[in-house]
Amino acid sequence: MSIGSFLLRRLASGALAIVGVSILVFAFLHIVPGDPVDHIAGGEATPAQRAALEKCLGLDQALPVQLGTFFVHIADGTLGHQCPDPEHRPTVAARLAVALPHTLALALAAMLVAVLLALPLGMFAAVRRGRWLDTLATVTSLAGIAVPMMLLAPLLLLVCFVDLGWLPGPTDTGAAATILPALALGVHLMAMLSRMTRSSMIEVLGEDYVRTARAKGAPERRVVGVHALRNALLPVITVAGLQFGSLLSGAIIVEKVFARPGLGLTLLDAIANRDYPVVQGTVLVTAVLYVLVNIGVDLAYGLVDPRIRRGRA
Repeated sequence: MSIGSFLLRRLASGALAIVGVSILVFAFLHIVPGDPVDHIAGGEATPAQRAALEKCLGLDQALPVQLGTFFVHIADGTLGHQCPDPEHRPTVAARLAVALPHTLALALAAMLVAVLLALPLGMFAAVRRGRWLDTLATVTSLAGIAVPMMLLAPLLLLVCFVDLGWLPGPTDTGAAATILPALALGVHLMAMLSRMTRSSMIEVLGEDYVRTARAKGAPERRVVGVHALRNALLPVITVAGLQFGSLLSGAIIVEKVFARPGLGLTLLDAIANRDYPVVQGTVLVTAVLYVLVNIGVDLAYGLVDPRIRRGRA
């Protein structure tokens, strides 16, 4: 199969998944009890104000018409309009365009933290299997998995910012202010990837081609770092790509704790305010990112393993 055909198939299946997510979110929002107009307008709103808000949200139309309008707003790139501002009506896309870079920067920084810590930790644990370094790596991984993010994030903030003052806190801006939230978000993924790297490396180190490379006199660093690690990365790439979506969802907690104006905080505010267009737009953008990441993971297979690349040709 050619790369072009593969991309078309993956994009088509991704588009169907995005459409399905959009319909489900639309349905869930409209079966939630309570009237969003009452929540937004309050008890002192006049009937004219309530009618204007209802029209702004599109609630004066039938459900199929509202769903069709939502897909029209997806097609024109606006993703709908924010309410209650019927005159200016800023688009949801404009609001998400401001929030998206913050979430992407946080997710990529967390992924970088996880990979930079997990790969050497898992690799050295596999090479030193059964020794103290392997035990240390195992304990570190278990601790990273066991500590929940909702506890780790405020704990890092309390120790590293409030008590010690080592790193910037929620009120600061710049690259340094991303370190603490990236650590809070990336520790769990680091623990998963290090355990995956260790188990994959142990399996690969027992293969015949690794023994052959050693028998030919190849340096141990080359045997481990080139022959073994490259083939051991396939399952690690799979897990890392699939877990990128969890980084986006986990960013909701971290952004709330560290007051970062990203998609997570935007989604929480929209849910609290019953702002349907913003909720739908945020979930849609997150779904698109998740699909694109999974397509990128499939393409990365060919870069890591040439056999897969030749199989697609």
